[in-house]
Amino acid sequence: MKTSAAFVGASWFALGIGMFGYLIGLWRSEMLLNEKGFYFTVLMFGLFSVVSLQKSVRDRLEGFPVTDIYYGLSWFSTLLSITLLTIGLWNATLLPSEKGFYAFSFMLGLFGAIAVQKNTRDNQEFAKKS
Repeated sequence: MKTSAAFVGASWFALGIGMFGYLIGLWRSEMLLNEKGFYFTVLMFGLFSVVSLQKSVRDRLEGFPVTDIYYGLSWFSTLLSITLLTIGLWNATLLPSEKGFYAFSFMLGLFGAIAVQKNTRDNQEFAKKS
């Protein structure tokens, strides 16, 4: 079944708002450049990790071969990115509202990346069958 345009749009919107909100927050912050680099890297690592995780989980469900090591690394890297952000924010000298902003925009971006990957794959499968 083809994914609805509303869900595709909502998924891209969640990814965009989460990712760009996080990045604009970094751009405007008064953090040192090395701190900004850390938070940027954690975001990119997290986005890649959840797309890889979504793909490996979906591949396994559909019977495509996925090695245990890749499957495990996908889970590990996703959890690691969330843990790194949590530790970074816990130790940061930011206001609690700023910490919350980064945490929620990060998680929204990860959710959006998963949903966009799922929609892309669903629509690709639909196009093959049509």
